[in-house]
Amino acid sequence: MDKYLPSSFAATTLDVLNPNRSVIIDMIMVQIISFIVALTMILLFKGDTLGSEKASYLVIGIFASTIFLSAVYSRITRGA
Repeated sequence: MDKYLPSSFAATTLDVLNPNRSVIIDMIMVQIISFIVALTMILLFKGDTLGSEKASYLVIGIFASTIFLSAVYSRITRGA
């Protein structure tokens, strides 16, 4: 039974440290979506206290991350 423990541990380690490509893409998509949501919430709830320059940066950040998200999504759909 001892000889199966190292091989299963090694397989688990490889699964954790070397995930599938789809898992990595999903993690990237979640990070981009959370960035969009965070910037939108900051703009909605603190927009009246921000200056016009900071609000413009937030809008540019939302726009750029949306474009990046659509580029990643288009590569996913093209590859599938």
